[in-house]
Order: sequence, then C-alpha cells, then structure tokens
Amino acid sequence: MTTFTRLFSAAALVTVAATGAHAADLDPAQFATKFEGNRTRAEVAAEAAQVPMTRSQIPSGSKPEAYKSVADRALIRSQAADAVRMGQISSGETGTR
Repeated sequence: MTTFTRLFSAAALVTVAATGAHAADLDPAQFATKFEGNRTRAEVAAEAAQVPMTRSQIPSGSKPEAYKSVADRALIRSQAADAVRMGQISSGETGTR
C-alpha cells in the first residue's frame, strides 16, 4: 500500500467521523404546538360539509372539454384512404411511405 493511499484512506475516515459527530439530537418539544380552538365541533363539521359545493374536486385539466365536430366521418375516412394511396401519409406500424 502506498503512502498516498494510506493518507487518503485516513482522510476519508476522519471526514466520515466528523460528519457523524455533527448530527444533532432532535428535541420533540420544538415540533409540538399548542392549539386552542374557539369553534365547536359542529361548526367545523358544518363548514366541511359545504366544501364540495364551493370547490371542484377534479384537478384542473383532467376533465376533457366537450367538442362538437362538424366534419363528416365518411368524408374524413375517404380523404385518409386517398392520402395513403397517393403516398402522402404512411400506413401500418412501420411508418414508412
């Protein structure tokens, strides 16, 4: 083992030991909060019952918008078939023209 390898290993070990020494103990009291409510349980329940009527539960953008097409299905299919025959668009799974 070379001197550099030994020195590097010792430095890595000291770094790991120093990092572990900086870990702090958690004080559960700092997370505890006292809360004094001034409303009754019935008031809170009544307010919670009103939430679905005032707020949408569907995330924005997840509900598709209604769209009414004015195109004729048979016309679109015939145009697509013509485009495939003329080589303007690809057909099948390979994607080649």
